[in-house]
Amino acid sequence: MVTFLFMLFICLLIPMILFFMSRFIYFKNKLNLQKLSPFECGFDNLNSARVPFSTRFFLLGIIFIIFDIEIVLLMPIPLLSLVDDCIYIFLFIMMLLFIGLIHEWMEGSLDWMN
Repeated sequence: MVTFLFMLFICLLIPMILFFMSRFIYFKNKLNLQKLSPFECGFDNLNSARVPFSTRFFLLGIIFIIFDIEIVLLMPIPLLSLVDDCIYIFLFIMMLLFIGLIHEWMEGSLDWMN
């Protein structure tokens, strides 16, 4: 009976301690309103939200994400070694990515400062 009461006490004590610790931490952070304000990519959040945004910069970001995801998905191909000529397949896909990069460069999509 004593072990049951001890276990019950522990099972009630630990959640109560965690609850009061979380309340203490919450109230400590609640006082600092500057840290609670959202931060968006270096833009001041107190100004108007309708600030013009460079679409060329957005397109450059999309191109980066596309190429980055393709490379992340294609880099493990030589490690799989499912086919004997796996390195040739890998080099062909990387060459296609490089041709796409050159095309974007020649088109001017990577020059977002103009």
